[in-house]
Amino acid sequence: MLIIDFHMHVYEEPWKGWVVDFLKSINPSVDYTKPVKPEHLLRDMDKAGVKYGVVFAESTPQVTGIVSNEFVSRFCSETERLIPFASVNPNLSPDAAGELEYCVKELGMRGLKLLPSYMYFYPNERRVYPLYEMAEKLKIPVIFHTGTSVFKKVRQKFADPLYLDDVAVDFPELTIIMAHSGRGLWYNAAEMLARIHENVYMEISGLPPKKLMSYFPNLEKLSDKVIFGSDWPGCRLDRLVSDIKSLPLSEEAIEKILGRNAAEILGLKNGKDF
Repeated sequence: MLIIDFHMHVYEEPWKGWVVDFLKSINPSVDYTKPVKPEHLLRDMDKAGVKYGVVFAESTPQVTGIVSNEFVSRFCSETERLIPFASVNPNLSPDAAGELEYCVKELGMRGLKLLPSYMYFYPNERRVYPLYEMAEKLKIPVIFHTGTSVFKKVRQKFADPLYLDDVAVDFPELTIIMAHSGRGLWYNAAEMLARIHENVYMEISGLPPKKLMSYFPNLEKLSDKVIFGSDWPGCRLDRLVSDIKSLPLSEEAIEKILGRNAAEILGLKNGKDF
């Protein structure tokens, strides 16, 4: 079974203290005082049977810190199994669209990660639209953090997935992925958006697999629009994969969630080629 983890984090310098404390409580196997290396991810991926992992840059200095696009590009270049996604902060970049184009064409990044509640913007603000226009032109997916977060200085009001309704309507050719599927307050909104918009997907990192059926009772019918992510290193990756496999779903639905849907979005053919 092809398994793709669509949500992995790395760091150059240690994250803010509150982030490290949280991660230690979940996954103490990582030494967060030392630089993370590709072999750390690959070790956990191999243990869980994960073939590919999507790795995010992060431009959120107010909340977690900075993980530069250049670092993530270099980090992922050491193995074809790690797929770099850029981070462009519309409040910090003087030319967000140009920065994204550079990340894709020069750094080889294959998608964009945005965190509205960490970066402080509403996803449907018209000033952000040039960034979506560039992503659509480059034919790359955009994954948005949606749902609540426990970290200090997060502004939860920006995390409502309903703001993505405008984006989905205005950019019908843009692949939109909702990280955490509206975690906490907005599960119904996330499911509604995935149902009515062909270009919108739910990603389930940060959600306990054993509770997914209570959050989304129609998960079997939704399986074409659901993508697995772990939020590594804040998880036990092998346990997450095992728990997904044990859900009361058809084998086809589990295969779609764990890898097939992500492979289509990423342009993977038979799990081998981009």
